[in-house]
Amino acid sequence: QVQLIESGGGLVQAGGSLRLACAASGRAISNYAMAWFRQAPGKEREFVAAINWSADSTSYTDSVKGRFTISRDNAKNTMYLQMNSLKPEDTAVYYCALRQSIAMLLPVKVSGYDNWGQGTQVTVSS
Repeated sequence: QVQLIESGGGLVQAGGSLRLACAASGRAISNYAMAWFRQAPGKEREFVAAINWSADSTSYTDSVKGRFTISRDNAKNTMYLQMNSLKPEDTAVYYCALRQSIAMLLPVKVSGYDNWGQGTQVTVSS
């Protein structure tokens, strides 16, 4: 069973940057699509970005396009989310997720992923 651990969250002022990491253990991630989701207080978990196994296909929700970059290093069994120009509305708990089956398109729903991390808090102050 794969375990996912997020890190890199914290408190940052609006306009600042953070880099999240998702380290996997128990299984190599090189064959699997992965994604970042986030959940703000009182809201449902929402899709942020996804990346295929070879990192040649990515997908972003509209609100983060041009500001966030998803990447992965399969040799390190780690996925990343570089977040620039952060806004207060980006405040949420950020979760990484992994899909263990092949998909023609990168899933953007929670149900499209099989394994989840515990989350890391990102707080953006105005």
